[in-house]
Amino acid sequence: MEKQLAIKAYEKIKQAKNILLVTHEKPDGDALAASCALAEMLELLGKTYSIYCFDEPPYQYNFLPYLEKFQTSHNLAQADLLIVLDCGNLKRTMIDQEINDQNGSKIIIEFDHHPKIDNYADYEFRIVEAASTTEVIYYFIKHNKIKINKNLANCLLTGIITDTANFLYPSTSSQTITIASEMLTYGAKLPQIMENTWRNKSLSAMKTWGKAMAGLKINKAYNFAVSVLTKKDLDDNLTEEDMEGISGFLSNLDNVNGVLLLREQPDGNLKGSLRTYNPQVDVSLLARLLGGGGHAKASGFTVEGKLEKTSTGWKIV
Repeated sequence: MEKQLAIKAYEKIKQAKNILLVTHEKPDGDALAASCALAEMLELLGKTYSIYCFDEPPYQYNFLPYLEKFQTSHNLAQADLLIVLDCGNLKRTMIDQEINDQNGSKIIIEFDHHPKIDNYADYEFRIVEAASTTEVIYYFIKHNKIKINKNLANCLLTGIITDTANFLYPSTSSQTITIASEMLTYGAKLPQIMENTWRNKSLSAMKTWGKAMAGLKINKAYNFAVSVLTKKDLDDNLTEEDMEGISGFLSNLDNVNGVLLLREQPDGNLKGSLRTYNPQVDVSLLARLLGGGGHAKASGFTVEGKLEKTSTGWKIV
């Protein structure tokens, strides 16, 4: 991250009168933690701001500071500065057209660790090698000599923990571990984070995980493991957060090139999650072909259709 650019962007934040923070729909731990970290920074500056997300944050993250400030409506028209967090693709904000319609009338700052797709930000802070967007924010904080308090430490560590699946994903680097350790010295509460983000699965969620494991099949032509979850497999009370981590867990399967989990959605679409530990496999290439995206080792996509079982396996119709 370029230090002078980070300092210049922070000056724009200080000068702004009304700031809107935006993250992606169906927010995960990193998206929420990154937004809350920025909220803490804005609180310390005494700024007027709001946080927008198309979907309500999962209840498991109620321990994060300022989560109650998330709204499913926005004041984009009133904001003079927009901060977009962890989106990868601006479409994931679900207000991309409204943002584009502003015609450059607002300053836009972007924090992300996904590969670049859009070119819309005036100040772009993207580190693809970072394990999480909160790790990117850490460098921004350091460049601007912002004092890290307990709230910031908790947010930054939460993003790292959730986006690395407790340091299991290949994106975990020595720097990631160092930053996480540093957050503990600043008062981050690792037991609280773990209790809320990992040791929180309901009985119905665990049974659904079991169905995903029981349904694993290996496509021998590509040495790729596949599992599906139909609407019948899914309890109506399951949340998106209950499903978080299944594909990562399935990727522990030995001697395969990767794992695909296909899940029927209430809106009639199919959500696909791709994971791999194979250093020679880049699952984001397949995800992009299907209209999605992500990282080389963890990607996703959504397609229209439903699952139908045939004599030779499953197909999308």
